[in-house]
Amino acid sequence: MLFHFRRKEIPWEVVDSKAIEPVHMYYDEDKDFDISSIGDVDSCGRYVFQVQQSNNTTELQNAVVFARQQLLKEVGKKGYNVLLSESWDLTIYRRGKRHRVQVNYCGRPARIVGDLPTLRPPPFMQVLQDTI
Repeated sequence: MLFHFRRKEIPWEVVDSKAIEPVHMYYDEDKDFDISSIGDVDSCGRYVFQVQQSNNTTELQNAVVFARQQLLKEVGKKGYNVLLSESWDLTIYRRGKRHRVQVNYCGRPARIVGDLPTLRPPPFMQVLQDTI
């Protein structure tokens, strides 16, 4: 019997992690809008990005914004057009000189009839200012 040994790979090391609990995105003082349906469960997406530097706040914020856009596209395929509550967590990994960012973005999808309210930025993006 012949055994093939895998080359020893260096694992990804967790450098930092940030998480935001679910936040309601629309309140009573917002423009009136009609909700025709709300999803039974939250929708989540996991997105992984290669970044040049893990301490570049702009790259981290862009990763969170892109993850949100992708999740909105996914829930759009199911007939929803907004997220009533949103949460995210971001983990930065390092292996040698390479860095990777993983964003998990979750939200409660809903369908609004008529004019959509203005899209707000993802919640608590200021947390990323303190990264590394």
